[in-house]
Amino acid sequence: METGISAIFAPVSDQEDVFPKYAAVAWEGDSKAVLQSFPGNVLKNFGFELWQLQQGERPSDYRPLPSIGTGVFELRDQDERAWYRVVYLSRIDNVVYVLHCFEKKSREMPRRDFERAKQRLKAVRARLSDEKRYEKRG
Repeated sequence: METGISAIFAPVSDQEDVFPKYAAVAWEGDSKAVLQSFPGNVLKNFGFELWQLQQGERPSDYRPLPSIGTGVFELRDQDERAWYRVVYLSRIDNVVYVLHCFEKKSREMPRRDFERAKQRLKAVRARLSDEKRYEKRG
């Protein structure tokens, strides 16, 4: 005799909005590899905060970076050794773009990290612009 409970899950309506849409994460350059090299607890915290972003929620420790560009933010974490940052472009067409990840030892963002994030933002915006132009033609 079977004692387990079986269930059939089906949408209650034909609406597509019944289940939330999760945003994709697009990793620019080496950002994913750099993030994966962070210490375990830091990686776990950033993973959770990226998951929150995918669901449209606000992460617990973030701030805007208007000096890099409109819609750019950073996630922040630290341990006894360093400060860690994930720079991302907020959700556009259901995608969160992770532009750059890095660790730093001082309060200031190192110039090369600032420039790298800015270059990657420029590349993402150019791709999005090209895609829109292509869609209009097609």
